[in-house]
Amino acid sequence: MYVENLKLDDFTKYKFLSSIRLSPNGKNTAFVLHRIDVEENKYLSNIYIYNEEKKSEYKLTSLDEERSFIWKDNNTILFPAIRGKKDKERKEKEEVTFYYEINLNGGEANKAFEIPLNVNSLEILDEDNLLLTATFDPNRPNLKELSGEEKDNAVKKMEEDKDYEVLDEIPFWFNGGGFTNKKRNRLYLYNLEDKELTPITDEFTDVESVKLDKNKSKIIIAASSYTDKMQLKSDLHLYNIKEKQLDKLTHEEIFSYSYADFLGDKIIFAGKDMKSYGLNENPHFYLMNLDGSNAIRISSDEFDYSIWNSVGSDCRFGGSKSMVVDGDYLYFITTEGDSSYINKIDKNGNIEKLIQGKGSVDGFDILDGNIKFIGLRGLKLQELYNLEGKQETQLTKFNEWIMKEKKLSIPEHLSFEVDGITIDGWIMKPVDFEEGKKYPSILDIHGGPKTVYGEVFYHEMQYWANEGYAVFFCNPRGSDGKGNEFADIRGKYGTIDYDDIMKFTDLVLEKYPFIDNERVGVTGGSYGGFMTNWIIGHTNRFRAAASQRSISNWISKFGTTDIGYYFVEDQNAATPWSDVEKLWFHSPMKYADKVVTPTLFIHSEEDYRCWLPEGIQMFTSLKYHGVDSRLCMFRGENHELSRSGKPKHRIRRLEEITNWFNKYLK
Repeated sequence: MYVENLKLDDFTKYKFLSSIRLSPNGKNTAFVLHRIDVEENKYLSNIYIYNEEKKSEYKLTSLDEERSFIWKDNNTILFPAIRGKKDKERKEKEEVTFYYEINLNGGEANKAFEIPLNVNSLEILDEDNLLLTATFDPNRPNLKELSGEEKDNAVKKMEEDKDYEVLDEIPFWFNGGGFTNKKRNRLYLYNLEDKELTPITDEFTDVESVKLDKNKSKIIIAASSYTDKMQLKSDLHLYNIKEKQLDKLTHEEIFSYSYADFLGDKIIFAGKDMKSYGLNENPHFYLMNLDGSNAIRISSDEFDYSIWNSVGSDCRFGGSKSMVVDGDYLYFITTEGDSSYINKIDKNGNIEKLIQGKGSVDGFDILDGNIKFIGLRGLKLQELYNLEGKQETQLTKFNEWIMKEKKLSIPEHLSFEVDGITIDGWIMKPVDFEEGKKYPSILDIHGGPKTVYGEVFYHEMQYWANEGYAVFFCNPRGSDGKGNEFADIRGKYGTIDYDDIMKFTDLVLEKYPFIDNERVGVTGGSYGGFMTNWIIGHTNRFRAAASQRSISNWISKFGTTDIGYYFVEDQNAATPWSDVEKLWFHSPMKYADKVVTPTLFIHSEEDYRCWLPEGIQMFTSLKYHGVDSRLCMFRGENHELSRSGKPKHRIRRLEEITNWFNKYLK
């Protein structure tokens, strides 16, 4: 078979898996398969079924818009959808979610019911009652409850309100969610027969997670409640469905709950008090009684990992579960070193790692010990896997063609010691590498900062390696996977992390003499964008830079972005009033008059995490000082442009960066 170079737009042919769920009897695994339609400039999503007996998968839905679902029973799946002209017209005018059901044995999907809200999640209590979360907006009237002149006036006011926003709390917007002022994710009960909607939480409470007990009689709720300013704390509540009683289980101490569920006759939860390491502190596991009493920590001090997957890749779309209770255990994902793993913990705090292989676990589900997961293994893109004992077996081959038909560069690991700490990194040689030839190179810096690079497939890096670049990257201090101390760079941005990255660059150039040290570029997004901005103000060693969704000014970020008012204070140990000079010291814009490196800026207009003015300020500063620079802004995109942006925008983004490096490095 002829093997060809990987092309810039090959990512538009990849398949992405998400939303994995086992059927109630465990005989079928449902998941969503996403693919890209470049011409329509969108993602197409369908529900697929993997059958345990036949050992094969098949497509269940075909309208290309099915991105979420639940199992109604062993043979039926429920999913939200908009089918037909009338439904589309109603959806444009009112809050309503239509649910369809489809049988695994085939046939058309039929409308099952509708709910007069914009539903975010759904669980079935019994044949007549549903538990759901939905977006509550106090400024949007329920048109179904109005008639005649009242309804006409409400519709008119809604049209007028589109022209302006009223803000009276922070945060007032959220990346990927637009303006969110006063909007909350609210918990409801819904009776299908009477079409009666009963709110469980109040209008100021934002529900983060909901779990039912086995008898479907009690609900454990993790939520935060606020007016004016969202605080960095959350609470647990228990709702008794029969008695219609909501009780707050937690107290007034500041604590952040990342997960809660029932484990036997107890509640197991994960969280942190943030006293030692702030926002990025790794959580611990706790157990308590159903009335909130006798809460004890069950994970030991030796357990010092994040309980999520932070292994970076630009080849995912959609999300999946990362924690599931099954039997006597809570199963969860950790990031350790450069990989993520599935673990389990019992009531006594005994933790066992179930996966041994390196790579990325992007989501999983489990039933009676049967584990199915979506993973990135080696340089393979996402596939469905079975985990039995500690043996994993690949079940699907959606992306096998890439390994067979495309030239790929295998990351080579290299590390060094600093202050008694190991910094891990990798280099990817150009494909078709020739001894004796000099090559340009690109340093790629991850976001976060508390995430990691690993050895999994990264499209942009593989593409650059196919274009004749060496690509190198590392996990400096501030990264995930090595505990709280390693990840803690609060008040140190641009100091020890910068030193680690520069020492790694020195190591790469020393160990790999085929790299032309006069033709080295640097790029990164989010925290990597901050570091790119910082680097060009502190060294002239890079011939070109591409700064993406960056931070340039911690003072402006504090007051304009969705997480700024708490993230900046936590990560820089200062506010504009307590120590404005410290914020300015850590701001790349302060050093813009030292920059000589030609720099491209990539920003999205609706990126409220690292808002557009961050890129504009740095771009303006460089232009003011006569540095060749360019800013490419993408309309309708947010912080996730490189991972889930519109296909044509993702193509243009990678073209912009590659052309910039080609101009200065080739």
